[in-house]
Amino acid sequence: MHLDSIRQERQKWLTWKNIVPYQEAIASLPHYNNIKIYYGDKVEIQIDTLSSKDVQFIEDTARLMLPWRKGPFQINNLCIDSEWQSQIKYNLLEPYFNLQDKIVGDIGCNNGYYLFRMLSQKPKKLVGFDPSAIYYSQFMFINHFIKSDIVYELLGVEHIAFYEHKFDILFCLGVLYHRSDPVAMLKSLFKGLHNGGELILDTFMIEGEEEIALTPKDRYSKIPNIYFIPTVNALKNWCHRAGFYKVEVLEIMQTTPQEQRKTEWIETQSLQDFLHPEDDTKTVEGYPAPKRVYIKALKK
Repeated sequence: MHLDSIRQERQKWLTWKNIVPYQEAIASLPHYNNIKIYYGDKVEIQIDTLSSKDVQFIEDTARLMLPWRKGPFQINNLCIDSEWQSQIKYNLLEPYFNLQDKIVGDIGCNNGYYLFRMLSQKPKKLVGFDPSAIYYSQFMFINHFIKSDIVYELLGVEHIAFYEHKFDILFCLGVLYHRSDPVAMLKSLFKGLHNGGELILDTFMIEGEEEIALTPKDRYSKIPNIYFIPTVNALKNWCHRAGFYKVEVLEIMQTTPQEQRKTEWIETQSLQDFLHPEDDTKTVEGYPAPKRVYIKALKK
């Protein structure tokens, strides 16, 4: 697989007529000095001596790139209140990993919120993978201020096995259920890891001891591209079939409106619209409401 050819082709995505305004706005942003960055629950950017014109242009640029799914981000007094309160997931997982001096990849990295948070652990290298020109633009907007050396690839999980180097730790958060062949995806992640590498993954799950998976007929929680929702034991079996020798369940957590909700930064439906109006333990389709399992899988 010739990744450079794929990269060159995908760079053309940035010339699509709906993406060009994002790129032009980012290119028009001034280069500011005296920037302070704080990697707390909000990725916070504080810029000294902004003019009112600069403040408005920064906000206009951020709003141009709606919807903001992951965050939150704060630029001076501007809070980009994303649909997902992503700090909940990050803070849940952070006790289970050590990134210092590691080569780290985030598959399905969206706008890079988790990658920016990871900078505080001083990894050797951070690489994000997401084939979305919108999310790439959001990342470039935030990184215009942070000026990190994070590498953002417009590539997907299918490219990990062919990447120029392998990883010590791979994160794959909220991707597996979008793939019609989950074991093949896990094999790709396995091949992308060094020996002794770690995969940290989360996915939708259903309760039960059986080694089975729910296969929605059309949609799950109004999402069309959801293929398999396993029990924990089924997920473990998938990981073992992909080559991982040990699978540890880190956490299991119900998705709540505190974590995922509608804000002015998405202008679309969110979790409350996806649940059954008379029984919030079910989706609108009648399936069990979204619950996630977080695992760590190890490669020998």
